[in-house]
Amino acid sequence: VQLQASGGGLVQAGGSLRLSCAASGRTFSTHTMGWFRQAPGKEREFVAAISWSSGSTYYADSVEGRFTISRENAKDTVYLQMNSLKPEDTAVYYCNLDRWGTDFWGQGTQVTVSS
Repeated sequence: VQLQASGGGLVQAGGSLRLSCAASGRTFSTHTMGWFRQAPGKEREFVAAISWSSGSTYYADSVEGRFTISRENAKDTVYLQMNSLKPEDTAVYYCNLDRWGTDFWGQGTQVTVSS
């Protein structure tokens, strides 16, 4: 499985960005796809995930109500719409695909929110 993430960039506080992650290869039996992030000097943390079969969504408390995760099954693509961005959202965002206990990771895309 290969994951190609895109959409990061520099934005002012209060602005919006949309991340995309396209999966290719052996994507059968995908359980969830989602996003994690890692800020400088911090551990990687969960941001959001979506069930590939049911579409159920899961969010970290810190982004609930501001970020929206969605999927496009036909394209094996997941999106993260990020609104009302805050400086503390600054991090490298990593796409994740969970195939029932086996994790695959994308290369990461930088999101920088200026105050």
